[in-house]
Amino acid sequence: MTDTAGMPSPANLALSRKEDFKAFAEAPRRIRPEHLTMAQIAALSLAAKAEYDLLRREWHANLGPMRTPQLSELHEDLWDIVDSNLQDGDKAKGAVALDAFPGLGKTTSVLAFLQEFHRREIAERGQLTAQGHERLPVCRVGLTGNTGMKDLNRSMLEFFGHPGRNRGTTAQLGQRALDCMLSCEVRLLALDDLHFLKWQRTNGIEVSNHLKWIANEFPVTLLMIGVGLADKGLFSEGETRGDAAMAQTGRRTTRLGMRPFTIETEENRREWRQMLLALEQRVVLAGKHPGMLADDLSDYLFARSTGHIGSLMTLINRGCQRAVRNGQESLSRDLLDGVKNDEASEQARKELEAALETRKLTSRPRVTRKKAA
Repeated sequence: MTDTAGMPSPANLALSRKEDFKAFAEAPRRIRPEHLTMAQIAALSLAAKAEYDLLRREWHANLGPMRTPQLSELHEDLWDIVDSNLQDGDKAKGAVALDAFPGLGKTTSVLAFLQEFHRREIAERGQLTAQGHERLPVCRVGLTGNTGMKDLNRSMLEFFGHPGRNRGTTAQLGQRALDCMLSCEVRLLALDDLHFLKWQRTNGIEVSNHLKWIANEFPVTLLMIGVGLADKGLFSEGETRGDAAMAQTGRRTTRLGMRPFTIETEENRREWRQMLLALEQRVVLAGKHPGMLADDLSDYLFARSTGHIGSLMTLINRGCQRAVRNGQESLSRDLLDGVKNDEASEQARKELEAALETRKLTSRPRVTRKKAA
């Protein structure tokens, strides 16, 4: 499936393949549908209404990434590390491990960074290398629970579409992957879902050692993304005992994290409000009004998402889909009460809701509370 320009549809991309990742990285910014009033929507023909609703369905399903403080902090750290990794090929480059709980926007934030990095490298160095090869600044690989050294090498070759990806020894596949990265001048290798590995089994230790080999031999910055990587032994090279401080991986790897939104301090509450205001601006509903999210639903949305941006975006997306479908064209507590969210948020919401409803907690900054009073 392709769009009118002959490019792959954004909804039909596999980012573990170079053509699709390049299409994602170089895609133009999505255009927000026009904001129509209820009267204007009522005046549309059936065909025009169907087209308008389709545009809004796609828009609301792709509201992010949001430039949150968490995303900005992560990107600043990543730029520091990547830009400092301009050592010559005889020197090992520092690696990065993004280790954080689910639902905090790790993959979304990293993909936004990879997109920016790809665009910067192409703008500065051109589409082709000096040898005439296609320049691919980023190689992104997703891992599975049974990944071993050979599988990892094969996955890297799969990204490049190498014809020899399905045959050869582990060492041969690794050398082919190295050749691809050298030819395409890859500068950033992102390994997503690293927590799927069985770190306490033999293949986990082998992969940990294999990651050291990649960091030593490949002229790339290795970016690893996962959940509980420290607990799984990444920094102690797969071992639960011993002198982890002496582990080479731990010495060469910078561990980064992402924090959820909280409402414990005034600054935290201001961050939450700014997030809701920015999200409110992106929503395309005829009945939208200023403060629909940031004033009317602030406490409710915090309780439903527990401060996890992934859960918040899911709830807003599904709420907007329902509001368009049933003609309500706005978000309210009554509407959102009928919208299901992820299980982790649903399990945690009751205690938060009770505290917010009894005013033991509030998500609203002091200034907005005074205005409301």
